[in-house]
Amino acid sequence: MKRIHTITLLLFGLVLINSCDNDLDLVNPNELSPETFFENREQVESAVNAAYANLQTIGTYSRNLFYMFDNMSGENMPNPQLEQDKRIFLDFSFDASSALVTNYWDSFYRGINKANFVIENSERINEIPSALLSDELKDKYIGEAKFLRALYYFHIVTRFGDAPLFTTNPVDGEGFPRSPAIDIYNQIVLDLEEAAQQLLAPGADEPGRATSGAAYALLGKVHLYQENYEQALNAFNEVYGQYTLEPNYFDNFIEANPNGIEAIFEVQYQPSLGNAEFWFSDVSGAGPNAVSVRGQDYGMFDWFNVYPSDDLRAEYEDGDPRFGHCFYVVGDEYAGGIIDEISLGRPAGWKKYQNYYKQENENMQSGINHSIIRYADVLLMMAEAANELNDQNAAIGYINEVRDRVGMPLLETGLTQTEVFEAVVHERKVELAGEQVRFPDLVRWGMAAEHLSQFGFQPGIHELFPIPENEIGTNLNISSGDQNPGY
Repeated sequence: MKRIHTITLLLFGLVLINSCDNDLDLVNPNELSPETFFENREQVESAVNAAYANLQTIGTYSRNLFYMFDNMSGENMPNPQLEQDKRIFLDFSFDASSALVTNYWDSFYRGINKANFVIENSERINEIPSALLSDELKDKYIGEAKFLRALYYFHIVTRFGDAPLFTTNPVDGEGFPRSPAIDIYNQIVLDLEEAAQQLLAPGADEPGRATSGAAYALLGKVHLYQENYEQALNAFNEVYGQYTLEPNYFDNFIEANPNGIEAIFEVQYQPSLGNAEFWFSDVSGAGPNAVSVRGQDYGMFDWFNVYPSDDLRAEYEDGDPRFGHCFYVVGDEYAGGIIDEISLGRPAGWKKYQNYYKQENENMQSGINHSIIRYADVLLMMAEAANELNDQNAAIGYINEVRDRVGMPLLETGLTQTEVFEAVVHERKVELAGEQVRFPDLVRWGMAAEHLSQFGFQPGIHELFPIPENEIGTNLNISSGDQNPGY
């Protein structure tokens, strides 16, 4: 990994050399130079789109991230062919030398640098004549950069705790020391509060771009993680009713329904934009890479590196249709006919985020968007916050909205706070399976040791990732004594 401070030296080579991270109309940022930056809408939009691209790297959502979180949560079990660099997240044997941890860190910090580049040039953006860029769009683009910076820092602070915090890009070679996690959270909250006022409303912008709804949803999640339940509900209430649950649960996870009515913020994939740089921009986000490998990686008729665990499948109540939307079992129908066996004698394969409903085999160019926050997630977080504030009936109502969508029996009123919390835990596990929320949920609830110690999870250590050894070796302000406990 390159030292954080060195990323700024690549701003004009990486921030502006970017993939088209969704179907937005872009100019070629390679044709721009520092001297002509932020003089018109096209240049501002190109710089902002560059910041989005780090959601699409191999180090984040296009490959490594779903392995890391699904494996740590106990939702995945390995097949023999699973690569060792991903297998170590099943038994928590990863350490500071892990390439996946390093790429996670590097990808998100590069995204932070790109967002900083836009935000620290806000004054230049605001000086663009209104005839070339309206005040509304100036605010919108700056708000998008703030949202992305907040999202990237949220990924950093939840997995590393104390970490370097900077809101303007470094100009020297020393690097930054670790800042307390609370300072990072405070910056995230500030960015999201400002972004929520600057971004366009849900439905008012191009699909795939951050909106005020996305900012409020993430703000509520950040407050929930900090156990600020009243503030969380206040933020979620700005989202409540602005979105709708998909009538068909499975429609959230198919290529034909990108940015659907339930989507609040998704990683954008579109194979027609190309993937020529996919394997060469694993942390930078540079070049055409608007595809995901999840279909191929998890696909039971393809690489089939992992399969859904017995524990996860056992969580579903009898008759819950989400089981059939998330998993394939023998006897199910797919595009190739009826499944009469699953490779290696496995009991099930993943159906969620797979294209088998329309094709017999996957390839390395899946165009299924990846959900970061959707409305069902918000409803269940609202239920959790309301329950912590002793409003059990409101919490039950939010849970029932999610259950009613799939025709499951509704919870009755009169449940205790403990019973409602148990219902939240259950509902999040079955509703959000394979969406990288289970492990963070277990950690913040203090339940990770109870559920994951059988796999090697050690409390006091594995709640956090180690600071990458390359960072310690190159950042003059971080030493081995700054490493997280246990590493």
